[in-house]
Amino acid sequence: MRYEKGHKEATRKRIIETAAARFRKDGIEGVGVADLMAEAGLTHGGFYSHFASKEDLVRAAMDEASAVSAIRFDQRVNEGGLEAWIRAYMRPEHRDHPEKGCIVAALASELARHPEATRKGFSERLAKVKTAIESRLPTGMTPAQKSKTAVGIFAILVGALQMARAVDDAKVSNDFLEAGIASALQLAQIKNTAS
Repeated sequence: MRYEKGHKEATRKRIIETAAARFRKDGIEGVGVADLMAEAGLTHGGFYSHFASKEDLVRAAMDEASAVSAIRFDQRVNEGGLEAWIRAYMRPEHRDHPEKGCIVAALASELARHPEATRKGFSERLAKVKTAIESRLPTGMTPAQKSKTAVGIFAILVGALQMARAVDDAKVSNDFLEAGIASALQLAQIKNTAS
């Protein structure tokens, strides 16, 4: 059977998008290749014509999720500065739908146990996030201050979001989101007008 031009690329993209969402929602180890392929509307046997291994797919899914997050970051900061991005990152919808959100908050602890090549790619993506945050910090900060502050802001947001997802009490979860916002804004030297 002949497929039209671009079919293989479109199929690969569909697999990657499906995997990026499922990995963030259920964890990498919680998702099997056969299930992913079925969800993408494909047979398990076709997987290896697109990827050398599941780990190859993990790296491609990280690329996809990171690219989407970078676009969202740019949109938020262009609309309302770093504060808008911080508040969007900590919103309840992001907490409640990890499959649509930040791959770092969803998978960082799991990726720490993956092969070096995967962790290297993850580290490169984190460096891009850090640089993006640094570029939006006050001009009065030195480069060293910006570097530490950007790392601190992202660490606060990721940690607070993970805790908000982990607890079973809605009020405590919302408190983690609010505390994450307040702490990140303070580090960024942005006055918190909502408090």
